[in-house]
Amino acid sequence: MRYSQIKRLLDLFFALALVLILSPILLGVAVVLILTQGKPVFFLQKRAGLGGSLFLVLKFRTMQIRSDGAVQEDSERLTKLGGFLRRFSIDEIPQLFNIVRGDMSFVGPRPLLAEYLPLYSENERRRHQVRPGITGLAQINGRNEVEWRQRFIFDVEYVDRCSFLMDCAILAKTLWLVPKGEGTRMAEKFVAPFR
Repeated sequence: MRYSQIKRLLDLFFALALVLILSPILLGVAVVLILTQGKPVFFLQKRAGLGGSLFLVLKFRTMQIRSDGAVQEDSERLTKLGGFLRRFSIDEIPQLFNIVRGDMSFVGPRPLLAEYLPLYSENERRRHQVRPGITGLAQINGRNEVEWRQRFIFDVEYVDRCSFLMDCAILAKTLWLVPKGEGTRMAEKFVAPFR
C-alpha cells in the first residue's frame, strides 16, 4: 500500500474520532456565534484541492457581514470573537468535515482560492499533487507571516518529502504552536506577480 492510501485511511479515522470528541466545542462555538453575530455560523469558500479540483472549505465565520454594500478590508471586518477563534485555530475545526469528505488531509499545503490557479508557476502548481491540509510546513514555519514565495517553496518541499514521519513531526509542532497563537495576522492579498 502506498503512503497516500494509508494516509487517507488515517485521516478518515482520526477526523471521525475528533468530530465525536470535539462535538461539544463545535456546538458551543456555533451557539456563541449565533448569539453574538447571528447567522450564518459557517463560512464557505471555493478553494483548489487535489489536482486543482475545486471544493468548498468549511470554517466558523469570523468576520462581519456587511449588508449596506460598504467596502471594508478583511482586517476591519474581523470581529473580536473571530480574532480569538483565528488566533487559536478554532475556526478551522469544521474542516474535519472536509477531511471526512476527502477534500482535505490533516497535513498538506493550505488550500488557496480558486482564482489563484492561473497565477502559479509550473513548479508551484505541484502543490496540488497532494490533498491540501489543515496544517503544513508553512504553518509550522511562520504561518501567515511567511511571504508567499516562501510558502510555495515549503508546499513543494512537502510534496517531494511527504512521509508518515514528516506528517507526525508537522502535527506535533502544530500542537505545540497553536496554543501560542503565533503567526495569525491577516494574510496579505495574493497578487501577480508574486514570484
